[in-house]
Amino acid sequence: MIEELPLQDEKIPVSKGLSLHAAHERFVSPLHQLVLSNRHWLQHSLNWPQFVGGEDDTRQNLLSNRMLHQRGYAKVFMIVQGDEVVGVLSFNAIEPLNKTGYIGYWLDEAHQGQGIISRCLQVFMHYYAQQGEVRRFVIKCRVENERSNQVALRNGFLLEGCLKQAEFLNGHYHDQNIYARIIDEVLE
Repeated sequence: MIEELPLQDEKIPVSKGLSLHAAHERFVSPLHQLVLSNRHWLQHSLNWPQFVGGEDDTRQNLLSNRMLHQRGYAKVFMIVQGDEVVGVLSFNAIEPLNKTGYIGYWLDEAHQGQGIISRCLQVFMHYYAQQGEVRRFVIKCRVENERSNQVALRNGFLLEGCLKQAEFLNGHYHDQNIYARIIDEVLE
């Protein structure tokens, strides 16, 4: 049996008062409350909020994400503004050989429209490009999700195509746009 080393608390500073913090048990309660308070609008774009029950569900999810983080197959970060968890930014999956990361994100409804996701996304991508872990960054989002499509375009992603009926959400199959951005070299 291989013994896993404890994961250090990884923090990526974004700007004054804004940072990304790797999944950790200390975020269970604030994240759970954030999901519950945003569940209604989250379910317009994501399938999983309907399955969130008690705080223990959130704990198990964070612990699983922490293990995947440590092994390099996913990275989940809390978006923290001041001392408040306001959202999540992640690589839902990483293909280590291809150095490709599939990005997911969501933000508390009250904090939207302030450029938080874009600022975090830029720092997040450059952080992992500099580490040499990811060079191809991918965002897949429903065609109808105008805000998510705009995030991709505002952050230098190029539309590579449309995946027909690729996402099952709320009882229907939806088309997904697939965007990508490649960062081979990071300027200091």
